[in-house]
This record gives sequence, structure tokens and C-alpha cells, in this order.
Amino acid sequence: MKLDILLENEWFVVINKPSGMLSIPDRMQSEVSLKDILLERYGDIFTVHRLDKDTSGIIVFAKDAETHKQLSQLFEGREVKKYYLGLVNGVPFNKQGSIDEPIMEHPAKNGTMVIHAKGKPSQTDYEVVEEFGTFSWIRFQIHTGRTHQIRVHSRHLGNSIVSDSLYGDGKPVLISSIKKKYNLAKKEDEEKPILARLGLHSYRLQFVFNGEEYNLEAEPPKDIRALLQQLRKWKKG
Repeated sequence: MKLDILLENEWFVVINKPSGMLSIPDRMQSEVSLKDILLERYGDIFTVHRLDKDTSGIIVFAKDAETHKQLSQLFEGREVKKYYLGLVNGVPFNKQGSIDEPIMEHPAKNGTMVIHAKGKPSQTDYEVVEEFGTFSWIRFQIHTGRTHQIRVHSRHLGNSIVSDSLYGDGKPVLISSIKKKYNLAKKEDEEKPILARLGLHSYRLQFVFNGEEYNLEAEPPKDIRALLQQLRKWKKG
């Protein structure tokens, strides 16, 4: 598989991960992960942080144990600035703000997180970039790195991430839901979604390593850009 490598040096490699790919192997070894591919390519590779399977965007892997230790300390010490872009359902009441709600694993539902007083401190800043009535395009900055943090906090806000099957309705986005006068093509039996996966993308990481400042960016993938284009057309329309 051809990888979208954003940056590579002697210490680490930065990948623009596609949606639908595991960052690291799951417990069942059920499918090939990004780490498996990198191990095959580099021999040794070390996990620094993770992205959810259906989240696309920037992820960093270390090439040696010492780099792994240093980068992990940066992430754990909140010295890495982490920015995401996400499409949410509806429009938040406040156009920008901070969600400071502790998150823990759900006591009964494996693999699901929940806001709870006994959870770990979790902080997410957000700002509405564009409004489309039914949806909003939001920039997030996370100051902690809890599992599913943005997804859980977005739900708490009342505006779940689009197509989120765990914390939202999980429904794909159809053109017919944007365009009132939409007709199926003659060859189509049913409408194909314009976005059928989680509408969340890790688009920027900023940190200092070995005295050098890194500002890494990855634009959203084609499916999200196509949906945004349609929403902007509809808004002008």
C-alpha cells in the first residue's frame, strides 16, 4: 500500500492516515494496521500516539526507542499542539468555547467512553469555522489525549460528529439531504452517500523536537472536501 508520508527524518515518520485504517493492531489482529505496514518497511517502529480507525489525518511514529521516549514525553506533557477539523450535526449555541469534562471508559459498554466525575481530566477547545444550518465545520484543539475525546465532547455539546455510530446517529450524509431537487442517476438503484464515515480529521500538529520546531499539516481528504463543496453551493444557492 502506498503511504501518504508528510515528513520523514532519521528520528520519526509522519503519515497522513486514511480513514478506515487501524493505527495499531487490535487485540484480535483482525486486519492490517498502519503500524504493521510501517514495521514491514522499517523493521523497527514505535507507537507515539493513535488515531481512531475512522479518523483520518496526521499521526507520528518513532524510528527508535530514544525518540519514542522523547516524543511520548512531549505528548504526555501536553507540549504538542493538536488540531482537528470536524463536521458536526447542527450548529453549536456558542460559536466557540472550551469543554472541560472528565472522560472514562463506559463501565458496561466495552470500547465506549463516557463523561463521568471519576474520569480523567479532558479539555477540548472548539471554534465554528463555517455554518451550514444542518451541519457545522468546526476546528478543535485538544489539550489532553483521551480515547474518543472529541467525539465524546461533541456529543456533550449537543452536536455529535457526522456519521459517528458510537456517539451520534451513525447516518451517512446523502446529497438528497442537502439538495431538495435530487434525482437518482438512471444506473443507480439507490443513492450513494457523499460521506459514509466519521467526519473527523487530524489536520495539524505542532511541537519542538531536538531544538527544531515542526508545524505539520494535512488537508482533509477528498470525501470531506467534496461534501464541504456541496454544502457551500447549497448555502449560496
